[in-house]
Amino acid sequence: IIKFVNGSLHLFHDVATATETTAMSNDSCGEQLLDFTTAEKLIIGVMLAVITALTVIGNMLVVIAVCVVKKLRQPSNYLLVSLAVADLSVAVVVMPFVIVTDLTGGKWLFGEVFCNIFIGMDVMCCTASIMTLCVISVDRYLGITRPLTYPARQNGQLMAKMIVGVWLVSASITLPPFCGWAKNVNAEGVCLISQDFSYTIYSTAVAFYIPMLVMLIMYYKIFKAARKSGAKHRFTGIARAAQPEASPGEGVRMQGLKEAHGAGVAEECVALSRFLSPDRRNMSIFKREQKAATTLGVIVGVFSVCWLPFFLLTTARPFVCGVKCSCVPLWVERTLLWFGYANSLMNPFIYAFFNRDLRSTYRDLLRCRYRNINRRLSAVGVHEALKV
Repeated sequence: IIKFVNGSLHLFHDVATATETTAMSNDSCGEQLLDFTTAEKLIIGVMLAVITALTVIGNMLVVIAVCVVKKLRQPSNYLLVSLAVADLSVAVVVMPFVIVTDLTGGKWLFGEVFCNIFIGMDVMCCTASIMTLCVISVDRYLGITRPLTYPARQNGQLMAKMIVGVWLVSASITLPPFCGWAKNVNAEGVCLISQDFSYTIYSTAVAFYIPMLVMLIMYYKIFKAARKSGAKHRFTGIARAAQPEASPGEGVRMQGLKEAHGAGVAEECVALSRFLSPDRRNMSIFKREQKAATTLGVIVGVFSVCWLPFFLLTTARPFVCGVKCSCVPLWVERTLLWFGYANSLMNPFIYAFFNRDLRSTYRDLLRCRYRNINRRLSAVGVHEALKV
């Protein structure tokens, strides 16, 4: 009997020996192939294909929106484009090969040479996505707390350097297996990232744990600033409400003056608007801080739910299983991996949910309403400004 065990083909003379050897393989390495029926393959294939297609569509909408709409072509949105490119790369150059591998029950079909290339693309694109989320959180924090001194929002070159730095850091995690530091596990039928202890600690720390810590700190600081601004806003409102109101007699006299001197009404309106403008400005700052805190909170929450289980498994695996193979059940490993990939699907929709301009642009692009898209968006912006 010929049986596939641990990425290799073995010849057994009886069924009992083959079964016993396979069971031992599961206990020691856990790389037993999954056996799907035709119906299960169809359901899994459709689900994964839908995830991939939605990821491509969502991130392409971000790139097209920022390139087409003048209002969105701001330096701060360059990070959104970088994030969309990283997530789009995950969907185009990584997910299709993972789908084929999953439908074969976990067997790698593309050879040992392409295994190293595939792992490199997977690590670099996913790390670039995570690192960009980290940089976006820092950008949002500095934009809220230092609106006058933070230059990146007005300096496209500085923002471009930040993006290049993100991709260089991502490449620093990708290159070691090609330079002899840590070799990937790529026997026949098996394609697994290097399980070297030092490389695992380095790669998971740089790709996930450090960015996650930075994002949590930025969220805490923005939330603290928003709460402080909210308390100040409430205190100002209470103080204004406590001011003594004019007596009825004074109100009658003021009304008489307004009727007698119609020209003075315009002056009073101007004075009133000048008096209220600081309040309106404070309200605008308060709303912006609240929105930034809410947006970043959702981003951090979704990011943690998607990637934390996978990276905890990745960090613990070499210490539990050794450096030669994986002892984690294959279905657990693949499920957690797709949870991480789902973050690339959710990112463009999270930002669109909290950004009116992106929502409007998405709607126009999906309806193929390309003409006058900039004029319509400007009109919406003026309308919203008048409502404030």
